[in-house]
Amino acid sequence: MPAFAPDLMRSWLFGPAADSRAHDAMRESGADVLIADLEDFTPPARRDDARRALAGVLGRWRDAGRVAAVRINALDGDGPLDLAAAMPARPDLVAYPMASSAAEMHALHAAIADWERVLGTAPGATQIVPVCETALGVADVRAIARGSARIRAAQLGAEDLAADLCAERQPDAVELDHARRRFVLECRAGGIEPIDAPYTFSDVEGAAREARYARRLGYRCKALVRPEHAEALNAALTPSDDEVRRATAIVEEFDAARVRGEDRALVEGLWVEVPTYRNARRLVERARRLRARE
Repeated sequence: MPAFAPDLMRSWLFGPAADSRAHDAMRESGADVLIADLEDFTPPARRDDARRALAGVLGRWRDAGRVAAVRINALDGDGPLDLAAAMPARPDLVAYPMASSAAEMHALHAAIADWERVLGTAPGATQIVPVCETALGVADVRAIARGSARIRAAQLGAEDLAADLCAERQPDAVELDHARRRFVLECRAGGIEPIDAPYTFSDVEGAAREARYARRLGYRCKALVRPEHAEALNAALTPSDDEVRRATAIVEEFDAARVRGEDRALVEGLWVEVPTYRNARRLVERARRLRARE
C-alpha cells in the first residue's frame, strides 16, 4: 500500500463487498482508496459470504497499489462480526457508518487495538474514518474525531444525510450545500482531512462538476460509489499543469519581492500577499507529492 497520506487520497470508492465483478471494476477504476462495504451495499443475507471473501479482495486491491479498506456495520449490530472477518485481512482503514459520538470511536479504537494485539499487527496501523451522514454527525465531527488517534480523516454523507435533514435530493446538491461548507470548516478546525460526499447520480460530468466545486470549498478528497467516476474525480482534484505553473510564479515572484523588501508582489494582475503565497506553496507541494506517489 502507498503511505497513507489522507490529503493525497483523492477518490474513496465504496462498493459491494459480496460482488466479485464489482471488486474487479473497483480495482481497475484508478480510485485511490477502495472500500468493501459490509453495510448498505451488502444485504444481510450475503454478509457471511462477503466476510469470507475479504482477505482475497483486500489482498488483490493492495497488490494493485490501492489503499484497501472496509466499511463495517455499527458495533451494536453486525460490526463485531465484520471486524472479526476484516482484521485478519489487514485493512488499511476501517470506515464507520452513521458516526455520531466520540464514544463510538473510542469503542472502535479499543476493538481494533485488541485485534492488532491478537494478530501481531503493528499498534495503530489500522486507521479509522468516521462517515458522518446525520445532522448530529456533521455538527459534532470535531468531537467525534477526538474519540481516537487513528482518525485522520472523516467523510461527509449524502443520501442518508439528505434523508436526516428531510431534504429533497437533486443532482445540483443545493440541499447539501450548508452541510458541505460546515463539514470542511469543522474538519479543518479539528485538524483532520474532510472527504466530500459522493455524487450518487450516474453522469460522469456531474460528478466532475461537483468535485470541482468541492475543491473550491477546500476539499481535496471525495467519496464515490461508481467506478466510472474515479478518473474524472482524480483529474478534478489534481492540480493541473497550468495551476502549478501559476502557483510557482506566485511563489517565485513573492519570494523575490520579499528579498527586495516589498510586502506584496503583482503576478498576472493579482496582488499577492502572505495568505495567497501560502496557498500557492501548498498547491505546488501537493502537486509534487502526487507526482512522487504515482
